[in-house]
Amino acid sequence: FKEMQEDANVCPNGVTFVCTLKACGIVGCIDIGEVIDVEVRKQGLLQRDIMVGTALVDMYCKCGALEKAREVFSLLPAHDVVSWSALIAGYAQNGLGDEALTCFKQMKDSCVCPNSVTYVCILKACGIVRSLVIGEEICAEVRKQGLLEKDLMLGNALVDMYSKCGALNKAVDVFDELRVRDVVSWTSLIGGYTQYGHGQKGIECFTRMQQEGLHPNSITLICILKSCGSIREAK
Repeated sequence: FKEMQEDANVCPNGVTFVCTLKACGIVGCIDIGEVIDVEVRKQGLLQRDIMVGTALVDMYCKCGALEKAREVFSLLPAHDVVSWSALIAGYAQNGLGDEALTCFKQMKDSCVCPNSVTYVCILKACGIVRSLVIGEEICAEVRKQGLLEKDLMLGNALVDMYSKCGALNKAVDVFDELRVRDVVSWTSLIGGYTQYGHGQKGIECFTRMQQEGLHPNSITLICILKSCGSIREAK
């Protein structure tokens, strides 16, 4: 993008801005993101191109500048599920579960239907604030739409939400329904057992995971070490 700017004969367009804003979000480069924001406003693209506006919201969210993300969001002429999901994801990823849940309610009040990405983000928010009631409502909607069988990320998000809320039996029920289980599925369940003092069950899950040929990641290892420690303390 910098090399392109040095070429006087080439000017960025909306697609260029969307791609570069995505890059800014990946590496947390808010400085260049803000430069693009100024140019986008100067060209009037914020009012004309919802993809550019949504990319700006997403960039600010990924850089942790949530007030700026909300400001850009408020300036968009229309809000679709992608722009709402970007804002909800930003709040959830930065640990602001209540704010994410408020956005989710506002989205529904605006008659915008959530998609799988929205559900994953809001389930993360439910886990943060231990909102089992809303989490169960989303679980019912996910089952109704048949998404549990199609989307592993969504299934993992449900397991994780139930685990963080202490509803371990329900976490196991969803886990057992998953057609495919990856290291994230197992780690979410192990983490729930560890968090609520069921170290032995966490270790049993870890053993089963290894028997299925899956390798633990760093989060799995942290959880299982905590399980080992809790069993040691109990003795």
